[in-house]
Amino acid sequence: MEKKKNDPKTVYALAYAAAIAAIYVVLTMLFLPISFGPVQFRISEILCILPYFTPAAVPGLFIGCFLSNLFGGAAVMDVVFGSLATLIGAVGSLYIGKVSRWLVCLPPILANTIIIPWVLRYAYGSTDLIPFAMVTVGIGEILAIGVLGNILLLTLDRYKGLLFRRAGMQTRT
Repeated sequence: MEKKKNDPKTVYALAYAAAIAAIYVVLTMLFLPISFGPVQFRISEILCILPYFTPAAVPGLFIGCFLSNLFGGAAVMDVVFGSLATLIGAVGSLYIGKVSRWLVCLPPILANTIIIPWVLRYAYGSTDLIPFAMVTVGIGEILAIGVLGNILLLTLDRYKGLLFRRAGMQTRT
């Protein structure tokens, strides 16, 4: 079945993705001093639970991370692989959310914990051992996504009918 150019579902999905990307960028830039580095606490990562509510969050998170890294002055390798880590985590959250909402935070935590230490080593010359960097990055991800993200998830879950059920967009019930 071919989608129409001005299909309301497509327009809403695009608008949601753009809004999520914009919020991700704003949160990253607002908390710039703690958003980058070997010990980072990227507040914008709380949005990584959004694929639980809408598939539009996947491209929104990827583009938001890409632009944040670009505007934040990240190395090219960080712009590419940091954004890919977010994309992998978002896709994982989309699919694992079908199993349990409590597992939605795991894919982005794991993707960033595994990928970002290598980026820190090769893009920035970090001398930290990779396992140590995995611990520091992992702690920041657990706090941002595992704790704050789950608080956001519980809050948004109360209002999902109001926030995510427009123009027939599919959400979890």
